[in-house]
Amino acid sequence: MHISAECYPVAKVGGLGDVVGTIAKHQFKAKHNVSVVIPCYETKFIKEHEFETIHSSKVKLGHFNFPFSVRKGVNPDLGFDLFLIAIPELFDRSDIYGYKDDIERFMAFQIATLDWFVSQDSQFDIIHCHDHHTAIIPFMMQQAFNYETLKAIPSLLTVHNALYQGQFGFDKLHYFPNYDLSKTHQLEWGGCINSLAVGLKCARAITTVSPNYLNEINHIGYGLETLFNQSRYKSRGILNGIDNEVWNPKKDILITLNYNEDDFEFGKQKNKEKLCNLFNLNIEYPLISFVGRLYEEKGADLLAEIARKTIVRNNNKINILILGSGNKDIEESLNLVLNDCAGSYNVCIEFNEKLAHQIYAGSDFILMPSRIESCGLNQMYGYRYGTIPIVRRTGGLIDTVIDINEGGYGICHDQATVEDVCNAIQRAYELYQDKEKIKIIAKSGMMLNHSWENAYQEYLKMYNLIIK
Repeated sequence: MHISAECYPVAKVGGLGDVVGTIAKHQFKAKHNVSVVIPCYETKFIKEHEFETIHSSKVKLGHFNFPFSVRKGVNPDLGFDLFLIAIPELFDRSDIYGYKDDIERFMAFQIATLDWFVSQDSQFDIIHCHDHHTAIIPFMMQQAFNYETLKAIPSLLTVHNALYQGQFGFDKLHYFPNYDLSKTHQLEWGGCINSLAVGLKCARAITTVSPNYLNEINHIGYGLETLFNQSRYKSRGILNGIDNEVWNPKKDILITLNYNEDDFEFGKQKNKEKLCNLFNLNIEYPLISFVGRLYEEKGADLLAEIARKTIVRNNNKINILILGSGNKDIEESLNLVLNDCAGSYNVCIEFNEKLAHQIYAGSDFILMPSRIESCGLNQMYGYRYGTIPIVRRTGGLIDTVIDINEGGYGICHDQATVEDVCNAIQRAYELYQDKEKIKIIAKSGMMLNHSWENAYQEYLKMYNLIIK
């Protein structure tokens, strides 16, 4: 059973949702009995699909009792069984995160999930938790009196992003179901209850979403360095894959024209024409795009100045396109660039899955100036569509992108600074002028294998190891 805050295509903000939905599908396809449980949000997918209620009860959170139900998808065509924990007072909202009561919401979700588990006759071989939203589950399985029947089940915690840890004060300790109070020290880190730290202490095994990210967080773990080092003996970095059925330019119904590695030049040109017409850009010039959440960890605060400097440096003979949403100050700064760089620059402030596919298919380069990138999927999507990644060397980007000067198929830089990113973009601009070389690099990137097969096998090894 995978327990997560997100799962594509049901509810997604970023890579967490993609990974959970894809790994579950691949495990199910390999004949494993795999399910996913997430909160019941008011997303488009949930509204448009049928679910049956299979369990109803109340979840106790401190002094409050919230009615909840478990809803199972009726033929959701996901490739795995999907369950939703519906707590109307806490989750009947359109957004997944960003509310003042997020701690209460995800504590209630975790408790309700375990309450449902103990009410069932079936047992699990593995309970696989994802990020801090579900990281308290291993502690409750081991120490809460209500969950004695779950105590022997091994749990695995995957850390997708160690920056977000779910901290809250001990004034909310009464949210926990009754447990052995002598174990309260397992909840504490840095003078508060730290959800991610709890999971690191209590899960039987830990994975990160790339090998290099595991190495990084042992040195830069946002306050958890000591704990990551102490947990190293039970940790493994497993590189994420991508869903080659969803991200496939040969079959992708969300792009203008399908293509493969043999006819990709014509296919990409048609998709680029669509983008350039849509966003008032010049089809003759290289198109460099950013797709993602607009936060500092992604380097998004640098994008406005990068766009201005790059366009001026190249006499308006370059296109910059940005798709994403997030920090309101960053959004505003990106909109302001429109006044100065019309015809060479555009921005779309929203989450738009269809447009994201079109951008991967129609762009020449995909830009990732990340300060933090635990794995990164955009560079793999870019490769798949013949779009060359421009990335900062960090986290999983080191594991997946080798510079063209070192025999690889991407452009890499070392610092998350405007000047370093602009220099990398300048290299991309010069590469674009060499039509034969860029064709070879783009085609070679398309032929790389970033499927889930290797990752699936590594997870299977971990599961078997902790079961034994």
